[in-house]
Amino acid sequence: MEHSSALITNDAVVLGMLMVILTFVFRTAHSSHPTWKKFYTYVPSLLLCYFIPSLLSTFGVVDGDESNLYFVASRYLLPTSLVLLTLSIDIPAILRLGPKALTMFFTGTFGIVIGGPLAILIVATFSPETVGMGTDDVWRGLTTVAGSWIGGGANQTAMKEVFRVPDDVFSALVAVDVIVANIWMAMLLYAAGRSKAIDASIGADNSAIEDLKHRVADYQASIARIPTLTDLVTVLGVGFGVTAIAHFLGDIIAPALLEAAPQLQRFSLTSKFFWLVVIATTAGLIMSTHSKSRELEGVGASRMGSAMLYVLVASIGMKMDLTAIFERTGLFLVGLIWISIHAGLLILMARVIKAPVFFLAVGSQANVGGAASAPIVASAFHPALAPVGVLLAVFGYAVGTYAAWFCGILMQTVAS
Repeated sequence: MEHSSALITNDAVVLGMLMVILTFVFRTAHSSHPTWKKFYTYVPSLLLCYFIPSLLSTFGVVDGDESNLYFVASRYLLPTSLVLLTLSIDIPAILRLGPKALTMFFTGTFGIVIGGPLAILIVATFSPETVGMGTDDVWRGLTTVAGSWIGGGANQTAMKEVFRVPDDVFSALVAVDVIVANIWMAMLLYAAGRSKAIDASIGADNSAIEDLKHRVADYQASIARIPTLTDLVTVLGVGFGVTAIAHFLGDIIAPALLEAAPQLQRFSLTSKFFWLVVIATTAGLIMSTHSKSRELEGVGASRMGSAMLYVLVASIGMKMDLTAIFERTGLFLVGLIWISIHAGLLILMARVIKAPVFFLAVGSQANVGGAASAPIVASAFHPALAPVGVLLAVFGYAVGTYAAWFCGILMQTVAS
């Protein structure tokens, strides 16, 4: 039997180390100390949640390939987090945001879905080796960027498993994802400071935003309460219960499809993990139509889902090889072209329908940034608007499961 050469092989110890790292990042990211505030102005906290655990693997402290933590996080915590993040979606409230808000959100989603395949085709015209034309490792890796940019980390991991992305490719693309996305977010924050002038120049009417921020804030306040032990156990029971059902059905559906229609393997429809993610997301959406399920958000359902998601992020970081970033620097160009297509479509649509900059910025970040940065961008316009960013970002988790998979199929087609 081969033994790992890592310094620490006990998963209980490794899990404790990852939790301490996450605690350090969260405490410092929300610190009022001037040094930390300045540091996190330039360094995204999400990047550190990947980067610091990756140092443990790079320097041989732990062996991410030998540890079972990623398997547990991706198979148990990921689907549970998807359930808890989507069951709080208030679909009527999203519809009440108005046609311009939803148009900008779906324009952003469309920009990501077509941006990936177009970026591959553009780069392939002068550097086919960068996008691995004729091979399948690069397009597979880019599906994780699609997942991250249409929803967030949960969708990113889902695409990694569904499309079987190699760890070295994934390591490089996490850097592309975070760095390129934060360049775009910085531009949106700059636009937030000039929103009145920009809205006036295109004739956008932002009077509805005032009404919007009051409605959303009132709803959040109406369901919020201090959770009891019964509340917390109920949230965990719902999340893990649906995950159990998703595993049970996935174990039946995937083998049946593989036997009946093996050609569907090309579209990942014979993957158990694909059905695990789809069933968990769909179940969360169905439950969101019932007010009793949505009330679980008032006792912290989405916060518990986000906590599980960050454990997953840290376990992913533990498997990353930092040296892979420097071996595939050309992929940054793919990412820049991709985000430019997304941004260009949003700007064009905003001018056509005269949408306020707020809807452009939040519609974009609800896709690209997810629940981590959409509230930040929304609050840059007004602190009371942060819940609007959360609302659309959570909706992005649901859309991302399906849209990112479709984007992956398109990238597979153009790369082949």
